[in-house]
Amino acid sequence: MSKIFPKSANALPLQILIFLAVVGGIASAAINYYATPKYSRVGYAPVQPVPFDHGLHAGQLGIDCRYCHVGVEKSATSSVPSAQTCMNCHSIVKAQSPLLEPVRRSFETGEPVPWVKIHAVPDYVFFNHSVHVNRGISCVECHGKVNEMAVVRQAEPHSMSWCLDCHRNPAERLRNAEDVFNLDSQTLAAQGKLGDAIALVHQGKIQPPQSCSGCHR
Repeated sequence: MSKIFPKSANALPLQILIFLAVVGGIASAAINYYATPKYSRVGYAPVQPVPFDHGLHAGQLGIDCRYCHVGVEKSATSSVPSAQTCMNCHSIVKAQSPLLEPVRRSFETGEPVPWVKIHAVPDYVFFNHSVHVNRGISCVECHGKVNEMAVVRQAEPHSMSWCLDCHRNPAERLRNAEDVFNLDSQTLAAQGKLGDAIALVHQGKIQPPQSCSGCHR
């Protein structure tokens, strides 16, 4: 046999074991990092080019989410407001504030304000905003109490298991239609009206997908 296999072949089994151990370690580390809420950036609050205070605008002033995030009821995405939307107010309010210079420049040039995305859904995940808000899921359920945030941060993990928790038991997170954009409202379950929520599930034929193809298309 020594004439068929070179001496170096004696080390091959050990090399294979080492290789498998290294690959296994890398795979375990990757899964532990990327498939857990740690990677989904709970608490992530990047510095934005304009210090937009949601606590002031959505909280104290009571501006409806839909004024800035147009189309959230009709499309899959929740659009970022254009400079025109901001200037509807800020052409008068704090019109010369140096903090609003990026907005004024965007309005004049047409170049978008370079906002830093906070809630980033991976490319392999399909999410439709309109489906959720039109079934009674409030912005608060996914984004937290943004009406109390001076700096918006990611409040929930947005991990697959977190999404599935809701899909498996949607009644716990439903609100009446008129309360969806009221960020101070409570779910029907929190109001002690779980029966009403369950009725909404049946009436609206709410059947969130739990199969892979529901969100991975």
